Amino acid sequence: MMTRRDLGKRFVSVALAGFGAACAAAQQGAEAYPAAETGVECVGPVTFGDGAARVASDVADRAVGGSCLNRLIIDTLGEGARYASHGAFVAEVSRFARAWRAAGVISGREAGALVSAAARSNVGNTLSLRVIAFNDFHGNIDGAALNLRSEVDGIHLPSGAGVPAGGVDYMAGLVRQLRAEVPSSVVVSAGDLIGASPLNSALFRDEPTIETMNRLGLDFNAVGNHEFDDGKDELLRMQHGGCHPTDPNSCQGAKVGTPTPFEGAAFNFLAANVVDGNTGRTVFPAYGIREVGGVRVAVIGMTLENTPSIVTPSGISGLSFLDEADTVNALIGQLREQGVESVVVLVHEGGFAPGSINGCSGASGPVVDIVARLDEAVDAVVSGHTHQAYNCRLPNAAGRPIPVTSAGAFGRLITRIDFSIDPKSRDVIAAIAENRLVDRNNFLSAAQAIAPDAQIAAIVAGYNALTGPIANRVIGAISATITRTINAAGESALGDVIADAQLRATQAADKGGAVVAFMNPGGIRADLAYTGSSFGEGDGNVTYGEAFTVQPFGNSLAVKTLTGQQIQDLLEQQWSTAQQPSGRILQVSQGFTYRHRFVPNVSPRGGNYVCDGSVTLNGVPIDKAQAYRVTMNSFLATGGDGFSVFNLGTAQLGGEVDVDAFEAYLKANSPVSPGAQDRIQFVINCD
Repeated sequence: MMTRRDLGKRFVSVALAGFGAACAAAQQGAEAYPAAETGVECVGPVTFGDGAARVASDVADRAVGGSCLNRLIIDTLGEGARYASHGAFVAEVSRFARAWRAAGVISGREAGALVSAAARSNVGNTLSLRVIAFNDFHGNIDGAALNLRSEVDGIHLPSGAGVPAGGVDYMAGLVRQLRAEVPSSVVVSAGDLIGASPLNSALFRDEPTIETMNRLGLDFNAVGNHEFDDGKDELLRMQHGGCHPTDPNSCQGAKVGTPTPFEGAAFNFLAANVVDGNTGRTVFPAYGIREVGGVRVAVIGMTLENTPSIVTPSGISGLSFLDEADTVNALIGQLREQGVESVVVLVHEGGFAPGSINGCSGASGPVVDIVARLDEAVDAVVSGHTHQAYNCRLPNAAGRPIPVTSAGAFGRLITRIDFSIDPKSRDVIAAIAENRLVDRNNFLSAAQAIAPDAQIAAIVAGYNALTGPIANRVIGAISATITRTINAAGESALGDVIADAQLRATQAADKGGAVVAFMNPGGIRADLAYTGSSFGEGDGNVTYGEAFTVQPFGNSLAVKTLTGQQIQDLLEQQWSTAQQPSGRILQVSQGFTYRHRFVPNVSPRGGNYVCDGSVTLNGVPIDKAQAYRVTMNSFLATGGDGFSVFNLGTAQLGGEVDVDAFEAYLKANSPVSPGAQDRIQFVINCD
């Protein structure tokens, strides 16, 4: 086995070899390495350690052989490595200092100053743990069509298009790189690992996502709201394995190289704030423990408290979703009794911080308030749900800023958080976070090229092959890209089209006799792009796979009778019960119009904003006493998204699956044009 001394000898030789021809010039002194000659800008002093524990020497950093002296110390001495003792680290610095002095890189006085600063540092007295995190993966196992664009970070192609990013095989490759750099690491997800997934995962009950994440090395996944899309029992099957009781597409592992029956998750689902009313216990463990050099680090996982308002109520019957901060704080005493002082929270709730993927400009949203109430013991928060990328330091209840991160969505970014832990106090003394691009084409750095995991890539290819005949079937055409982007009134072109498709599927008397359809915007998961990758640029063809990506939940349609007054009340619920300060505007079918004065992020929730008398059907004001047949999907039919008025409907008639209705509409009306977005009108005043 190679000893630390052997490693030190090897690192010295590597470092000196890295100087190359520059070593000859080194004999003339450090001034022989000006930044202008190397293209490297080195500023400030050489330092040791991280965060508040960093110790600065009085040796100026300098360019050496294409790098900086400070960078060489960090990389080659491995400050993040765990040394047997502080003395072992100081001894290694001393060996390097002697070698650099002999090469003329530093003077004798500077060699002594480096050793002195190393002795004053706490390197070797601390333990290191790297948290590798992502969130909102949503079953995006195949990254071939994924990309990420961030203008402020320079992440875009010359054409302005996004940079290819993502895919679970490339994620696994980056995870492998990040793990290899440190002695101890843990891989975590902050929820929505499954649910609202593309066809190549969703068709197989998201078993492909679980199987590939097992091989990526995921350790903990906090439940998100989408983990409950198919109810508690199905989520338990995701954890423990076994075939779905009725779906023939379950347990296809023998065809793709995974075990049959379905193996279940090798990682742990965490659900600290989800309590089963029948047992009084959490559905999954509240936290997991990762041990580093004898020090126990807790990872607490949970979803947002408001999950019941955004999932199908029947799927979470009997479950309670508790306040996020209260749940964490209640666990701290229990963890301390177990000797735990270092705590990471994974919460499927997030915020907004426009700008860089590693910035925190104007942070807002629920996660800011949650963090502000967290116990001082919490050292970092990995968040999700909003699909935003940010890297913040936000104050906890004690006012101490802690890392609060999110890696966007779909596995296009991975977050690295490096902790330094004091083995005596068992607490985190420094933490540094960074969001990294899952770079498929080496756009940012050829030197850090990601090698995709071959086994995972083969599994994804196997599921793609099984899905291909279904996904690539052309079902219609569009005349232009149809997006889910809303206008000032809250209406989208794609929302118009989907609502029209659902009305068409339920208009006939034997299908429900509907006169209006409502569609929840959260159920529209992607745009319909005119340029398709499967059938050539600009041909306008729409495949089943593309339609499924737009509507992946498999909700069935339902028709109920509502009065005109109930329809009016339903519209007011768009801003009275929705959790988002921007409201949650239902998309409506052709012929239904109204005006409102709700201003997103400004108007207080709970007010009456629909202009009286403005609600019309085919140009005729609705009669509040009259009965109307109304179409909705099964999610809304049971009060999803907080629209409890739908529960008041009577004479329910079930219908076909929403994506099938969408397919039938595309076939009958191709090429379909974008909706005109003229059904809902925003006004300043109703007068």
